[in-house]
Amino acid sequence: MAENRAPEYTEGTPCWVDAQLPDVEAGKRFYGELFGWTFQEQPDLPSGAVRALKDGEPVASLAHKTDGRLPTVWTVSFATPDAEALCRRVRAAGGRIVSAPLPVGALGVTALVTDPGGAVFALWQPAGHPGFGRRHEPGSFAWVQLYTRDTEAANTFYGDLFHDALFGPDADPDFGRAPVSDVFPAEMPPHFLVHFAVEDLAATMEEVTRLGGRVQVPPFGTSYGTAAVVTDDQGASFALLRR
Repeated sequence: MAENRAPEYTEGTPCWVDAQLPDVEAGKRFYGELFGWTFQEQPDLPSGAVRALKDGEPVASLAHKTDGRLPTVWTVSFATPDAEALCRRVRAAGGRIVSAPLPVGALGVTALVTDPGGAVFALWQPAGHPGFGRRHEPGSFAWVQLYTRDTEAANTFYGDLFHDALFGPDADPDFGRAPVSDVFPAEMPPHFLVHFAVEDLAATMEEVTRLGGRVQVPPFGTSYGTAAVVTDDQGASFALLRR
């Protein structure tokens, strides 16, 4: 087992990320070169979706965006032992269910929801697939930041929803909240920004540009490291993080 893999993710812990892309093959080329990922076809995943591996361990998945009206995005999944029950709590707390819990073969159950501010995130109830095989290492998930218009309301919503993961004795949240205007224009909608760890921020930004992506926000300091916001060559935003 990889050193940074949790044997069981506490409810509310980020446990997976996936990108919805118009062109999965182009995504494989971009992220394969950028992070050294290799890719594995998964019979349990929807048609065209692939699992990304770093040093043989699962770190993400790329899926084909089936509706052109939907954004090209990275989505974070939070672990839960019971997706149905958590969906009820999300709705009761003022969130919205975008896609009701749905089995993904023998891998687990997924659902897509929003918080009261409209930020979209996924839930993952694991079965055959517990989540990240590697994290906190170069080329793997490192952090997710919620950019929101009301941090106090967000802290209340997520604090109630994911209390143990955020505040429990074994808390390892990998999850922060900040005002949209800290980094983005004020009109930017609330959203989650997935961060991947890198060893050399400047060199990785140059590689993003070489591969057809762009730097959206140049490096800035945070409480959890130095980050830069970039987009891939299909417009999906993510962050690079140097700790």
